[in-house]
Amino acid sequence: MSGNGRKRPPLVADKRYAGKPAAKKKSAPKKAAAKPTARKRKATPKKAKPRGFIGWFLTPFRWLFRLIWAFTWRVGLVVGLIISGFSFYFASQMPAMADLIDGRTRGSVTMTDLLGEVFAWRGDQFGGMVTTDTVSPHLHNAVVATEDKRFYRHFGISPRGIASAVRINLREGRGPLSGNGGSTITQQTAKLLCLGVPFDPAKWESERAYEADCRRTTLWRKAREAVFSVGMELAYTKEEILTIYLNRAYLGAGSRGFEAAAQRYFGISAAEVNPAQAAMLAGLLTAPSANAPTRNLQRAQDRASIVIGLMEDQSYISAAEARDARLNPATLSEAARASSGGFFADWVMASGPEFFTRDTTEDVIIRTTLDQRIQAAAERALIQVFENDVREGSEAQAAIVVMSADGAVRAMVGGRNISATGAFNRATQALRQTGSAFKPFIYAAALDLGMSPYAMIDDSPTCWERQGSPQWCPENYDREFVGPVTMSEALAGSRNIPAILVSEEVGRGLVSDVANGFGVQGDLAAGPALALGVSESTLLDMTGAFAGILNGGSRVTPYGLTDLRLMGDDTPLMDATDVGIGERIIREEAARQLTWMMTKVVDEGTGRRARIDGWPIAGKTGTTQGSRDAWFIGFTGDYVTGVWMGYDDNSRLTGVTGGGLPATIWRETMLGVLSGKQPTPLPLVIPQRPAATGVLESQGGQAPAQDILNLLDSILTEQN
Repeated sequence: MSGNGRKRPPLVADKRYAGKPAAKKKSAPKKAAAKPTARKRKATPKKAKPRGFIGWFLTPFRWLFRLIWAFTWRVGLVVGLIISGFSFYFASQMPAMADLIDGRTRGSVTMTDLLGEVFAWRGDQFGGMVTTDTVSPHLHNAVVATEDKRFYRHFGISPRGIASAVRINLREGRGPLSGNGGSTITQQTAKLLCLGVPFDPAKWESERAYEADCRRTTLWRKAREAVFSVGMELAYTKEEILTIYLNRAYLGAGSRGFEAAAQRYFGISAAEVNPAQAAMLAGLLTAPSANAPTRNLQRAQDRASIVIGLMEDQSYISAAEARDARLNPATLSEAARASSGGFFADWVMASGPEFFTRDTTEDVIIRTTLDQRIQAAAERALIQVFENDVREGSEAQAAIVVMSADGAVRAMVGGRNISATGAFNRATQALRQTGSAFKPFIYAAALDLGMSPYAMIDDSPTCWERQGSPQWCPENYDREFVGPVTMSEALAGSRNIPAILVSEEVGRGLVSDVANGFGVQGDLAAGPALALGVSESTLLDMTGAFAGILNGGSRVTPYGLTDLRLMGDDTPLMDATDVGIGERIIREEAARQLTWMMTKVVDEGTGRRARIDGWPIAGKTGTTQGSRDAWFIGFTGDYVTGVWMGYDDNSRLTGVTGGGLPATIWRETMLGVLSGKQPTPLPLVIPQRPAATGVLESQGGQAPAQDILNLLDSILTEQN
């Protein structure tokens, strides 16, 4: 529209924005009105506030922290890559799981008695492979609950478990790695595998030293153990790792693995154990030797109660099952509870071939001659006599050997600690003077030459010259002399002078030959004191020698091993063919007469305490010079039993002779042995009393040679 020349009135906008030119209109499509936005202000730099003292002080630490962090995450990354690399390397080197089940470097020896019942184990027992599927679920759960409740949730190591263990150790005043280890089952298995390092006999002096090194706890070894454990987790499943652990863990009493332990302690398979038995086995893992139920049953049961609580807390068993397990704790099997025959088992191990006993790498079964009924009788007798007849606090010791007439050892007690294994065996290892127990060999030599048990011998004071030394003038034990006595009476009364006279008459060499022939080992005394038993022997050898008398004068070699075979093989590798009754030493007639003479020892002489009503018994007492050793060895028609008593340090026994406590122990033992049996006659010959003969005597210890020959001639003439 064109203007009309008049001046336009001011617009409202002009009034509102007075002094500002009006914006020109643009012809554009209308748009939706936008929401008003805050006007942006141009940023203006702030003036830096002056830093205070604290700010300046903390600045170096901030820089140090940033530097450490920058270094640490890089090092951590490198270490992580290294650990991962080693873990994968270990995983690639792991053998098949089945190759790791039995890691023993030596085998086991299982011993059975004459009835085939197991009574002793030696070496490392391995009962056979078990898996997590074949063992009792209670055993599986008890092990996990006790040793590693997060076993199925970790990757081989448990940082939480390690931190907890370190805290416990520090709180109890130990080093961070001492005591509680916080190891997972995987780590414990890695330790059992010695981190993959095999046993090398050239490097380690023994398996014990090797295992001790494997179980050292150092920071470096724990690091290697952690890496190896992760490698195991990569190579095996959880069940395979637990299977290795179940088979290789040591559980006390020589048991390697839970199958061997279940058989050793309970006489059943690991697949059959109940919650109480499973808890006891799992409880052994912390301290297998100390907690072994064969060593301390109460301690093992107390530890099992704790394991039962863990199983209940982790919902493996119900409250009712836990209560029942505590009310009916696991107990030992009859064989494990007996804990007898330890000395006998040690003797068999020592006398057998080394490569199949002490150093065997195979699992061996040895059938023995042990009679557990007789063994129990011998142990009861020894305990009873020491409890009732020996002063309290006495350190005196005793030993017992019982054998059949053919030398098969039926029982052996090597000391008062009847449950000991690997201990000093006084029945087989102690060389002691035999005293008057040696005298039967003197009379055996005389009877073999034809002398009569009724031959007269002068029991009068006699002295013997000794070159370069004063005269030797022996006495009898009672310090009395009775004059002329028969040879039978001299043996019954254990007279010393008659024994020496007979020994000197027949010749010391012949006496020594007869004693050695019957099995009395070692060098015998060279002088006249030979007759008084100053030479040394073991109880086993002396008992075997008396068995030779019972057997009619033939040597008897004591034995305990019947046969030996590998486990699972019915063919014996060796048997007892070269032992038992051997060559003849004296005439049978002489042996039978000697047996008759020895019955007089029990019926009328020094061995009367050994008498058992209704049973014919032959035997001999023995007491050494100074009463340092006391013996009684005797036999019935079926069994020969020897008893020795003394101190290990050779101290003097107070008021003890062979006819006292040893004879009492012998009688108590034989009462158990003969219980329920009918009396067996002794194989003896009652000699005919000859016409009157001269008296064997000595003047100054030098019996005239012609007189001795004349006396022997007259004796032989009368008997013919």
